[in-house]
Amino acid sequence: MSTFERYLTLWVALCIVAGVALGHVFPGLFQVIGTAEIAKVNLPVAALIWLMVIPMLLKIDFAALAEVGRHWRGIGVTLFVNWAVKPFSMAALGWLFIGWLFRPYLPAGEIDSYIAGLIILAAAPCTAMVFVWSNLTRGEPHFTLSQVALNDAIMVVAFAPIVGLLLGLSAITVPWGTLLLSVVLYIVIPVIVAQAVRRKLLAQGGEPALQRLHGLLGPVSLVALLTTLVLLFGFQGGQIVAQPLVIVLLAVPILIQVYLNAGLAYVLNRAAGEQHCVAGPSALIGASNFFELAVAAAISLFGFHSGAALATVVGVLIEVPVMLSVVWIVNRSRGWYEAGAAT
Repeated sequence: MSTFERYLTLWVALCIVAGVALGHVFPGLFQVIGTAEIAKVNLPVAALIWLMVIPMLLKIDFAALAEVGRHWRGIGVTLFVNWAVKPFSMAALGWLFIGWLFRPYLPAGEIDSYIAGLIILAAAPCTAMVFVWSNLTRGEPHFTLSQVALNDAIMVVAFAPIVGLLLGLSAITVPWGTLLLSVVLYIVIPVIVAQAVRRKLLAQGGEPALQRLHGLLGPVSLVALLTTLVLLFGFQGGQIVAQPLVIVLLAVPILIQVYLNAGLAYVLNRAAGEQHCVAGPSALIGASNFFELAVAAAISLFGFHSGAALATVVGVLIEVPVMLSVVWIVNRSRGWYEAGAAT
């Protein structure tokens, strides 16, 4: 990792502070940026998300799906946690904490919207930052690649139905057209663009040409991430300053969900006898979120100033430091893990 990447948590923190401050000082400017949208999709945010996601997707060779069989136990565990546990556990935690325990301390009109944002956040497994987390745990790269590719393929068809089902159970009307449009814009189109560019580069210049492009676009992806954070926190700056208690309360179910699902994936991999280099990325993929898609979907469905958008932004707020703590736990527990897996 470069020096810039090593201090990513610091840059994220500074961008969050900058975004909140700028949004508080220049609310009119961010309101103008927020209204630059088509079909409820914000164009500046969409452009930044494409700049952020496409360089990461260029690394994915969808032919790597053939590698799935080598690590079928880890793949099975991760798919189980991502699609059978995580969205539903977050819905349960949202209803428990936001809908019941914390209800007296939250704006009554936003309760359902907060829960919806938490569900949207949990229903999208991380695709981009997983490569960073896997690298920090010395994860098996082929497993990470194949798992991300498989999750992307599943997310194209499963994200909208799962979110729609859970939001429907929350008695919230789902505008399916907008939700499906978000999936197309933030998953399908970037995947198609990235794979087209990848194939053309490999055909013309081979792997060296692809690596050169990775080197050029890597910083672009990180700058786009940080700029997106400034914009997102700028949009929510007023609410964050005005509602610090809301931020803290929304963070509680998100934190529990991250550690619950990471721990579940880690322990299940150990019980299945998977290698540590597979279990680490599996736990991290099982716990982290594709917050770019979640924020975009929440904004598209409920608007910039909604409780749902705020809930997904809280996910962004804690994503990097929390995932770094999971990386630390995975690395520190390697001896314990390998003793049990060997047995």
